[in-house]
Amino acid sequence: MIIRKWDDLPIAMRSEAVRSYYDALYRKKTSLFLKRGFDLVLSSLLLFILSPVFLLLAILIKLDSPGPVFFRQERITAYGRPFRIFKFRTMVWDAPERGPSITVAEDSRITRVGKILRRFHLDELCQLIDVFRGDMSFVGTRPEVPEYVAAYTPEMWATLLLPAGITSHACLLYRNEAAQLNAAENPERVYLERILPAKMKYNLEDILRFSLRRDIVILFQTLYAVFFK
Repeated sequence: MIIRKWDDLPIAMRSEAVRSYYDALYRKKTSLFLKRGFDLVLSSLLLFILSPVFLLLAILIKLDSPGPVFFRQERITAYGRPFRIFKFRTMVWDAPERGPSITVAEDSRITRVGKILRRFHLDELCQLIDVFRGDMSFVGTRPEVPEYVAAYTPEMWATLLLPAGITSHACLLYRNEAAQLNAAENPERVYLERILPAKMKYNLEDILRFSLRRDIVILFQTLYAVFFK
């Protein structure tokens, strides 16, 4: 990844609230280049190795409920650029028409196979495609839908200096987010007013502490959390 010059950033990102984060990353241009190389090599390798798993999951999803194999939704990545994320479909095909963008633990829209995929985060495996294409990275702030990005504070825009990620320190700390939202009377409001700001605190800290070594540590912590916790 090559970080843009300050004057080439979107207007919303050219603020004093973002400047210190930008300067911290600009000093690590070599590490950012290596980060993209790491993402490209590892995603290519995993896409090849896991292709039989992709096929099996696709068959199970189609047998379980009608609809496409993939769930495609517009999300926001680096510099505020929209892209359509890849996820294995875990909900009924018309889920967006049946409820909000946010998903709670006991959401009635989740299919039987979808519950298993979500439990082990298998629905996110196909985001390897997004990493390969450069829309995402292995480690970074989780990509939000445009309406949630519109609620960002000026400082939160700093998280868009890097590509969105499959996992992050904040993801590890909020692994039970869906269960917390399940108990809320208004899940979307709780997410925007309480959970999102709390997660963003860690995401912003991660920008200041960014290094490829730290990314790799977070990846291993994620694997441990998924398979052993």
